[in-house]
Amino acid sequence: MKGWQSGCLSRARRLWVFRGEMAGGWAACRRALSSCNHYGQPPQIVQIPFLKRCKNQLKYHIFVSLVQARNTMLLTERHYSMSQTTVDPKEMKKFQLLAHKWWDEHGDYAALHSMNDIRVPFIRDTVLNMRNDHQPGSPLSGVKILDVGCGGGLLTEPLGRLGASVTGIDPLEDSIRTAELHKSFDPVLAKRIQYKSCTLEDIVEEASDTFDVIVASEVVEHVADVEMFIRCCSKVLKPEGSLFITTINKSQLSYIFGIVVAERVLGIVPTGTHDWEKFIPPEELERLLESNGFLVKTVKGMLYNPLFGSWSWTESTIINYALHAVKSDIQEQVDPNLETDKEQLQTKTMASEPPAKTL
Repeated sequence: MKGWQSGCLSRARRLWVFRGEMAGGWAACRRALSSCNHYGQPPQIVQIPFLKRCKNQLKYHIFVSLVQARNTMLLTERHYSMSQTTVDPKEMKKFQLLAHKWWDEHGDYAALHSMNDIRVPFIRDTVLNMRNDHQPGSPLSGVKILDVGCGGGLLTEPLGRLGASVTGIDPLEDSIRTAELHKSFDPVLAKRIQYKSCTLEDIVEEASDTFDVIVASEVVEHVADVEMFIRCCSKVLKPEGSLFITTINKSQLSYIFGIVVAERVLGIVPTGTHDWEKFIPPEELERLLESNGFLVKTVKGMLYNPLFGSWSWTESTIINYALHAVKSDIQEQVDPNLETDKEQLQTKTMASEPPAKTL
């Protein structure tokens, strides 16, 4: 074959095929090739409408992309404004990619699955110690629990199996769909658990003083405003209700083991899952809780063993820790300054009274 014939797919023809692929896929490519002459050049009668179609479709795709980008920006500004919500859009993007992996016990959430071995008994035993009556088969029967940031329901379901009435909320719709699907396999859980795709602040008005227990496990290190998050918890929690939090301390060791080792070396969690700047020390968390009407009852350390994939309790809170706080009864919240003035007044009154006469 001559040299000029062997180049049947000349540069002009390849460009024509590329344009055909953009316009309508391989079918358009085949039509474009069939319309080419022996030299790989498209005839003039086909070129004009074909180019117009490519140009119009390119304009359409650009327009759609711009509209989608605008809608994304509007949704972000409306629903996830940093000043009006506890949700961080960056954190949403991280968990959006993992929404379908919640129930893979050996996957990205393996550490959370194994954490149930210590956090579920911690919640159960603490609640039982604060209650006078409970059923042996369903120890948490009658207890209304709110699982904030429930994800796929990893902690929600075990609490429901203990008899509690659990509401799981998460801003990611994909995670809620995963949780709903997994719950549907157990008819008992279908009656005890309900899921909502919403933020904590979305339910504040409709659920004021509603829940006996709030659980925020591995959540506060992902929220945009921790103090606002705690205030919302206080509003939906009943007086003398319990708040359970598990999170990560802000220390040098937490950076080494929680980010460098866990994410970059061992791959226990995906890279970029955590931001060390958003970790919170237990002292800071206690201060925020106490300033919003909570009384901190318990703070205990947690330690993960990557060799065995198991969690255990430890005295050190240098990396992970769990916290239990109780919302103070409004009637019992008294200004300490008023109490001091009252005691001083009683002392002065007793000192001014004459001694009793002896007969």
